[in-house]
Order: sequence, then C-alpha cells, then structure tokens
Amino acid sequence: MAAIPFTVACVQFTAGPDPEPNIVTVSDLVRRACDAGADFITTPEASNFIESGQKRRDKARREADDPFLAAMRDLARETGAWILVGSLVIDPTGEPDAGDETRLANRSFLLDAQGAIVAKYDKIHLFDIDLPNGESIRESNAYRPGQRSVIAETPWGKLGMTVCYDVRFPQLYRMLAQAGADFLSVPSVFTVPTGKAHWEVLLRSRAIENGAFLFAPAQTGEHTAGRKSYGHSLIVDPWGEVLAEGGEGVGIITAKIDPARIAKVRGGLPSLRHDRDFTPPELASRPLAAE
Repeated sequence: MAAIPFTVACVQFTAGPDPEPNIVTVSDLVRRACDAGADFITTPEASNFIESGQKRRDKARREADDPFLAAMRDLARETGAWILVGSLVIDPTGEPDAGDETRLANRSFLLDAQGAIVAKYDKIHLFDIDLPNGESIRESNAYRPGQRSVIAETPWGKLGMTVCYDVRFPQLYRMLAQAGADFLSVPSVFTVPTGKAHWEVLLRSRAIENGAFLFAPAQTGEHTAGRKSYGHSLIVDPWGEVLAEGGEGVGIITAKIDPARIAKVRGGLPSLRHDRDFTPPELASRPLAAE
C-alpha cells in the first residue's frame, strides 16, 4: 500500500475534575484541529477528568457509560477524523479480566472516522515516585496495570499505543516497532520537574531508536489539589526532529506527516534489523580463568 501523507494534531489542555467541562473544551479543540486540516487528532492522558482519592473512584464510569468516550465517538462521526482519545479513567468492573480487582483502568482508545473503537490499550507502567519537590505519586494505588501491548491499523500505517510513564521503558517501543509500528502515541500528564528534565529527550529518543513518528499530546497547567502538568506537546519525526511543540498554553499543534519518511530513515540506519538475542548479565566477582 502506498504511503499516504496526512496531518496529525495534538490537543493540549488543562483537565478539570468533572467530565462535562472537559468534553466542551476538548470538542472545541478537536473541531479547531479539523478546521486546520487534521486527519488524525490526539488528546492527552486522563482527558475525561483529573481527580484524586475516592472522588476519582466515584466519578469513574464503565467504558459503555463514559460520557467523554461517547462524545468523542460522536465527534469522530461529525468530523470524519480519526481520534486517539489519549486515555480515560475507566471503571473496569464487570469486564472479563477484571476478577475481584477494585482498581481503575487508565485506558487509551483509537476511534475511526465512523466513531468505532478500533483499538484500546491499558497503561502498562504505573508512575509510583517521590519527586524532589516533595510531591508523591502512587498510580498503582488507584490503577491496575495493563498486561498487553497494542498495535493498530490506521489508513496511514500502524500505530503503537502507549501512555505517559511507558516512555521510560524503551523495550516496549522496540517491541512495537519490531511488530511493524510506524507511529507511536504517548499521551501524557507529565509532571513539571520531570518534564523540564526529561520530556523532550525521552520522546526524541524513542522516535530515533525506532525510526518512527511519535505523537505526544499533553496536559498542561494546574489541576485539582495543586497538581501541575508540564505541557509542551510534541510531534517528532523518525530522525528525532521536532516538527511541532505546544509550549505551555491550551491549544493545538499540527504537523504534516509523510509515512515514506519512515522507510527512508530506517533504510539509512537499519538498527531494527540488527537486534540480537543475548544472555542476561552475570556479576563478575572473581578473575576469569585464562584461556
């Protein structure tokens, strides 16, 4: 199939604690992206709401009942654009693999132009960390980790789906690229301290290592309970060039994507063909015998 150029957009906004205002804000930004010519539109992690503690659990809805997901499916049908709903806080109760699990799912959804759910991905790596500024985050208290990687067909190529903290685990992206991913999505709610230090270098590294386009829509600004997000949504090409950067404001960024660029970069630097199996390291604790 011939590579078809397309325009991608990243939505950047500040999610509040209630879904309804977030639906209004994101819907407006998606329509703006369509007016700017976007064929594929991406939203950040936790697009439906950002809340903490028991309030988060109380506001979470099952996938079939989530108003934000329903609104985005309607919006895809209205605009004719593909939409990556970066992730939503979802109550997985009643799902086949839920068992007696009480934690929520941090779930990304890929929607086609008819509003159908093409693929969904539950965030695998959860952000449990104590930051230098005293902020402590324990995602694993609220969310269950995903168990499988996901790659999905789009009209322009294959999309490898990830979420935020996943970006620190390059083996996931290598697996997706080896499975044929042309594009990598990293919707995020990155903290300000880690964002300033690592956001761009991590995203550019994942793009360079795998010769893939990377789309990273991000939350920005201050949320519930004083949590602050870094913003600076990025669109990166397979050589690591930043095609668009979102700064700190609410809005959209767009870039023209030529999938033919992927084959050109991978042909010139074919590291995906050079992976080799090897044994794990053993600690050397004494001199090696002479050969």
